[in-house]
Amino acid sequence: MRVSVVVSTYTEKNLDYVRNCVDSLRRQTIQPCEIILVLDNSQNLVQFYTEHMPNGLRIVASDGFGLSRARNVGVKRATGDVVAFIDDDAIADEKWLENLVSDFDDPGVVGVGGRIDPLWEVGFPTWFPEELYWVIGCSYKGLPTRKAVIRNPIGCNMSFRRSVFEKVGYFSTIFGRIGNNLMGHDDTEFGIRATSKLPGTKILYDPEAVVFHRVSKDRITLKYIMKRSYAEGFSKAFLSHSDQAEKSALNTEKNYLRSLFLSTPCLLFQGKAQTGILRVTTLLVATVMVFLGYVVGSRSN
Repeated sequence: MRVSVVVSTYTEKNLDYVRNCVDSLRRQTIQPCEIILVLDNSQNLVQFYTEHMPNGLRIVASDGFGLSRARNVGVKRATGDVVAFIDDDAIADEKWLENLVSDFDDPGVVGVGGRIDPLWEVGFPTWFPEELYWVIGCSYKGLPTRKAVIRNPIGCNMSFRRSVFEKVGYFSTIFGRIGNNLMGHDDTEFGIRATSKLPGTKILYDPEAVVFHRVSKDRITLKYIMKRSYAEGFSKAFLSHSDQAEKSALNTEKNYLRSLFLSTPCLLFQGKAQTGILRVTTLLVATVMVFLGYVVGSRSN
């Protein structure tokens, strides 16, 4: 099965990240048939990466700005049977594609997502609870620990059959990040739409398909956590009111909140008392900001 891998970036500042990401893709036990680097619609950006990246990489310009548009351009340029996506600041385990591809042996599987482990640039923050790893774009506590059917994968580590896009359309440009804007859920909306329009199909989560996501020091501050949590709630409001939304669209979030309620007391007794209090406080602050974002987003619809 031929796999196209799509990487996107919007700034020259990420050059080293992009190089490391592409290097990890070239060390795969199953080689991608192509690596497509999609850039925001800037001729200067295209020229910069053309000059600084090695040969053999397909570099294309998006038809606009934002992550959703970049992913769509990547899909349209892809020739593989499967299109896999990885963030520009992530590094793939050498068996990443091998594990993803094996799951597509089941004809009912239309998409596969894998585990995303944090790669801390300034050390592990003991006060940051694993339940909040979604804030930094990583797999959080509460996801399955074994291969399981899920609603949607996380965009940093996901793959779909290319034929799915031909049948149900592309990522919605209403969702997804644009530059430093933290809006998201283009991956969530697409996952819901794909399985609802293709009855009998499923999306798998395979924790053996691993990528490592870099976490810079500016992402482990209370300010970033609050901003990211607010954007998460705002995005979920748009998702719940979108044309593709179903009554069960936010069941995953409801189950997550239920697990938080049950696990919060345990956080207080993990490690030192002060660390436990900080973890619970961080969790509560993030939850409040998600709720606030959801309320404001709902009123905006």
